[in-house]
Amino acid sequence: NRDPYRIWISEIMLQQTRVEAVKPYFFRFFEHFPRISDLAAAPEEELLKCWEGLGYYSRARNIKKAAEILTEKYNGIFPESYGEILALPGIGSYTAGAIASIAFQLPVPAVDGNVLRVVMRLTDCRDDIADPKVKKAVRAQIQAVMPEAEADIRVFNQATMELGATVCAPNGPPRCLECPAMAFCKGRLRGTAEDLPVKGAKKPRRVEEKTVFLLVRDGKIALRKRPGTGLLA
Repeated sequence: NRDPYRIWISEIMLQQTRVEAVKPYFFRFFEHFPRISDLAAAPEEELLKCWEGLGYYSRARNIKKAAEILTEKYNGIFPESYGEILALPGIGSYTAGAIASIAFQLPVPAVDGNVLRVVMRLTDCRDDIADPKVKKAVRAQIQAVMPEAEADIRVFNQATMELGATVCAPNGPPRCLECPAMAFCKGRLRGTAEDLPVKGAKKPRRVEEKTVFLLVRDGKIALRKRPGTGLLA
């Protein structure tokens, strides 16, 4: 699909969420909000109800803010400039790259975790992928080899993402013998692919004790909405 609106919403929903879990939400979302202007005009409560179960609710709030900007500034039409797409709330370099390349054939990389892993293994690079400088360097590497033909740009980005999602995959050994890049992958040739990418240790998770009261009456539970900022906003 080449519709920037659908590409945008799918990419936001897929952040930290599995494809199979997203599918029913995606189709229901477009039944409620078929146009960007519908999303911009919708009450926040309606959007959050539609999003209920996907989690990370700041994603939903940001797409509403972005939809309002798109409606007011661009008459409900996505701008065809990477910089203008990147400036919208909730859209980072990866999502902007995905929209710009898939919808508008702009020669811009879309570097997600899958693409980072592919490049680290292809180049046998041992830099920490959690370092923003490393991600920036990978974007520059991919930018240097982006195809020139418009029709190939979308295919190149999507193929690289798909390679990382299905073959050069996380959480287990890469399926090198099935990989179209096996002949020139330094990680495979040097036997290091399975140890890559390198990722620095995460900060220890903070544990907090909470007391929760459930107020139940006549089979109903009283709910109080959390504040819009802070923990679990």
